[in-house]
Amino acid sequence: MTSTTTTATHANTATVARTTSPASTATAVPPRWVVRLARLTALTPLPSGLWRIAAALGIPVGFTGDGAMATVTFGSWFSLYMIALTLFADGLGLLALGLVQRWGEVFPRWIPLIGDRRIPTAVAVIPAGMGATALTVLCGMGAFGWNDPDTMGQPDSPHGIGYWIMTVCYLPLVAWGPLLAVVAGHYWLRRHRAGRLHADHHRHQTLLE
Repeated sequence: MTSTTTTATHANTATVARTTSPASTATAVPPRWVVRLARLTALTPLPSGLWRIAAALGIPVGFTGDGAMATVTFGSWFSLYMIALTLFADGLGLLALGLVQRWGEVFPRWIPLIGDRRIPTAVAVIPAGMGATALTVLCGMGAFGWNDPDTMGQPDSPHGIGYWIMTVCYLPLVAWGPLLAVVAGHYWLRRHRAGRLHADHHRHQTLLE
């Protein structure tokens, strides 16, 4: 009887140790609505990016006059700038997926010294929170000033169908910051709960020893 109890105790201890190791401690699976919000967050810069790519390829988007947007041709420095800006923005958008996937919680194994270790919660939450704040402010200001005389109110800016196509393409950016804030907040909540569970398992392991 004593031998059986000892064996069971050792088994439970090993199970707890495996569960609470840095690489194996897993947070709860994010709910579907958070995953969907993360995907929407990643897609918010896509429409405006496609619009910029079209403009960079020399496709007329409604601008007139002799400004850079009206005279851009593919291969010019301005077209390359718009393509680079699009790739950068879309790359930032995709980072939101890390808040609902494993690669946003554990460092890749190929990274020396820290590979397969837990990513500190602050490393993900602080940049995401700062980004969400900046995006909310900047995109909100851009939305309120969309029709100002020095933006879409200029005579050389798109009118008619060109105006509405550009407006519809840029409108999702207004939701980028708030969506990122919600996803980042839920990421923090999940990691916080997992940390408490890890501490409870550690105390349980200490009692078993």
